[in-house]
Parts: sequence; C-alpha cells; structure tokens
Amino acid sequence: MKQRVLVASNRGPVSYQFGADGSLASQRGGGGMIAGVTEGLAAIGPEADVTWVCAALSDADRAAAEGPHAAGEQGAHEEDRITVRMLDIPPDVFDRAYNNVANSALWFIHHLLYDIPNQPQFDHDFRRDWESYLTYNEAFADALAQEAREALSAEAGQDRPPSGGLRVLIQDYHLCLAPRMLREKLGGAARDVGIAHFSHTPWAPPDYYRLLPEQVGRALLDGILGADHAGFHAERWAAAFVECCAAILGAEVAPAGRTWRVTYRGHVTEVAVHPLGVDAPALRERARAGDVQAYVSTLRAVAADRKLIVRVDRTELSKNIVRGLAAYRELLATRPQWRGRVMHLAFAYPSRSALAEYRAYTDRVRRLAREITEEFGTPDWDPLILEVRDDYPRSLAACAVADVLLVNPVRDGMNLVAQEGPVLSERGCALVLSREAGAAATLAADALIVNPYDITETAEALHQALAMPDAERQRRSAALAAVAAADPPARWLGGQLAALRS
Repeated sequence: MKQRVLVASNRGPVSYQFGADGSLASQRGGGGMIAGVTEGLAAIGPEADVTWVCAALSDADRAAAEGPHAAGEQGAHEEDRITVRMLDIPPDVFDRAYNNVANSALWFIHHLLYDIPNQPQFDHDFRRDWESYLTYNEAFADALAQEAREALSAEAGQDRPPSGGLRVLIQDYHLCLAPRMLREKLGGAARDVGIAHFSHTPWAPPDYYRLLPEQVGRALLDGILGADHAGFHAERWAAAFVECCAAILGAEVAPAGRTWRVTYRGHVTEVAVHPLGVDAPALRERARAGDVQAYVSTLRAVAADRKLIVRVDRTELSKNIVRGLAAYRELLATRPQWRGRVMHLAFAYPSRSALAEYRAYTDRVRRLAREITEEFGTPDWDPLILEVRDDYPRSLAACAVADVLLVNPVRDGMNLVAQEGPVLSERGCALVLSREAGAAATLAADALIVNPYDITETAEALHQALAMPDAERQRRSAALAAVAAADPPARWLGGQLAALRS
C-alpha cells in the first residue's frame, strides 16, 4: 500500500516567475531545508504519495495557484511526482508573520542575536504581528487537516481499517503552532495520523528564550508538543528545547535512550536528534557539470599558485561574515609570510533584504572587504574577492578548489556548507569550523574548531590550516567527507518517518 506523506513549509519545492510575455515559468526552490526534504522524499520511491503544502511567496506564485497551472484543487500542481499546494495568504498577514515574527523575533531568539540593551521591544505592534503569525499557522493547519481527512476518507472507502500510514512532516520555526492546531482540528482522527515537527535552527536555552512574551513563548512550545515527534539537528538544540518545556510549561520530561519523552496536556511527544548530511554521489555528479567546471577553471586561473581560503554563506547575521573577514585581516597583519601567497574567496548570497538589519550588515561586509583590499592589495595581488549574488554553480566550484574552508557562524542549526566542502574538495581542504555550528557535533574530530567571537583564535586557525602538510589536510578532508556522507537526506527523513511508524 502506498505511503501517504504530507509536508508543510513556508517555502516550497517550486517557485514561479513571470516571463517577458506574461507567461509563467517554474524553477526548483532553493535552500538547505528544501534540498534535504526533496532529496529525502525522492529516496522513498514511487510508492509514496506526497503532497507539499507551502506559501505562495510572490505574485507569480499566486497567479500559478489560481490559474491554469492548478490541477483541479486551487493551488495544487505536480512537480517531480509531488503534489505542491500553494496557499495564497494575504500579503500583509504573510509579511507580519514571516518578517516581523519568524525572522525578526524567533530567528533572533534561537540564534541569540539580540543587542540586549536595545532589543527586543515587544510592544503593541508585535502583538498585532503575533496575531498574523497565528493566522498564518492556522492557514497551514486548515490545509493539512483537509488533506488528512481526504486521505483517511479514501482509505475508509476501500473498506480497510485505518493503517496509520498517513504522516505529516511540518518544517521549521515558521510553523511552530501548526502541529497543535492540526491535532485539534482532526479531533479523534488524529490517532490515525503521525505528526512530526522538525526545527532546522538551534533552540535557545530557557534563560534567553524567556525574552519572549510569556504567552508567545508558551504557545510556541505547546504548538510543537502537539506533534508526536519533534526533531532537531544536534543534541544540544534538542536538549535546550526539552529544558524549555520543563522550565516554562512544567511539562514532564523523561530521558529514553538517545531521545526524550515529553508529556504535556495528556499527550506524549518524542524528541530526537536527526543530523542532516549530504547526498555525496549526487553532489559530486552535479559538480562535474559544465557550468561548475567552467567556474573551477576560472577560479584556478585567478588564484594562480596561491592557496585559497573559501567561504560560501548567505549575508545572514548569524553567519558571522564580518568577524571572518576581520580574522583574515588579522592573519595578513600578523603573518606577513602569507601576503601574496593566499587569496580569500568570499561568496555570499543576498539574504532578507526586506529587513533593515540585513541591509546594514551586507553594507558592512562590503565595506570591510574594500578596506582589506586597500590595506594589503598590490598591483599583482588581490587578497580578497567578495561577490554578493546568487550563484550555485560558482559556490560548488569554490568548494572544489578550496585549500581552506571557513565556516564560523555565531550559531547554526547544522550547516551544510561545512559538509559539502570536504565532499567536493579535489585536493583535500582543511575546515575551520565554529564550535556553535550544529555540524561541529559530528565534524569536530577532524576540523579546526574555533570560538566564532574570537578573531585572533580564528586567524590562528586559518594560519594552521594554510600551513598544514598536504597529507594531513587530505586525511582530515577524507574523514570529514565520510562523516558528511553518513547521514544523507534519505536517512535523515527516513528516521523521522520510522519514528512516526513506531
């Protein structure tokens, strides 16, 4: 019998754009979460019946949801054997829920980003924004409940007892309330549906989490505890969530092997760790494509015989690009032997330009990059190349040619770049990795671990990585690649589905 899976996330696996003639063209959705879920679903095979519920993020998405692309039900389209259902949430509601709550409050809380003497300020406007977050989650819960009822009715119509084969996978901090809302909408039918929530971000410890208004903090925890299974990328994030449940809700927490059982409002939620690695064969196959190899040739020519320090990030506050550039500057200032012998490739993707803090941060990144070039550059040596644009093939190529990969977030749920770099490396790369990345839990043995706030320590790690003997660098890189390939998306998603089946 076919396995029925419902997925819910803010961004979906496909997006639409208007052509010059007004026609609609689709492209795959981007981002690590989308890639992980999509690749994991593909591994389930054709026996799975998958519907993905997401928000329409643009006018083109809304036109596709309402127009001739829709396959029967409004907003439903087929994409790689996945039915994609886009929700046309009013733009003002979406903006307040997404930008003002999810990305300006919840993201800042879990990544510990607030400038505490000045922020946050949870005032009347925030309460209005919170109502939009409620409305946004309610829209997803309504759509999921409708899909679940139809699936259960179809099964009942075939004169079979409920198989418990319907699984709902709700993704990330945008949809913390949806599990509880869905459970309540399904009522007694919820016993025939397995509901999971996965957090791709870190989770704040209780003392920091309490910055949120009490009603908001309790509602978010209660929402996730509406699920049967709650997943995190690293043990420290799962443990912080469990601690918040106990300290703030008074929930009963019981360790159960490598998981926790959290009992609240008469319902038990299993909390577990599911590290997300990479599909190494698929990633290497993509890197062999002509567009990537063209970039490889270009980057090698630009570098000449110099060593390459590479970073690939979004211009996201938590990614810590400014301190990474400052560490490179200190390397050149304190280790003059590297001047003219090393080049830093800093490739960044624009991020959240709707938020003033992110625009200001991107400007600061560009300004510091110019200062480094002006301070150290010579007519025959450019110490730094910074590019802020969306270019996936360029990013793959940069990882392939890197001698050193710098990944220094102040806090990160996992970080796929730290895993992709060693997998793609052609000559072996040394990884300088923040202790605050979730990936540090699995990669620490062979990476050079740094405190992301310590610029001097990071500069010293860059020097150590550059000076590392080739054999040592290659040994470490191979070990890192093996660990990264050990938890591919299929295993990550399969573990969650197996937990729901049990």
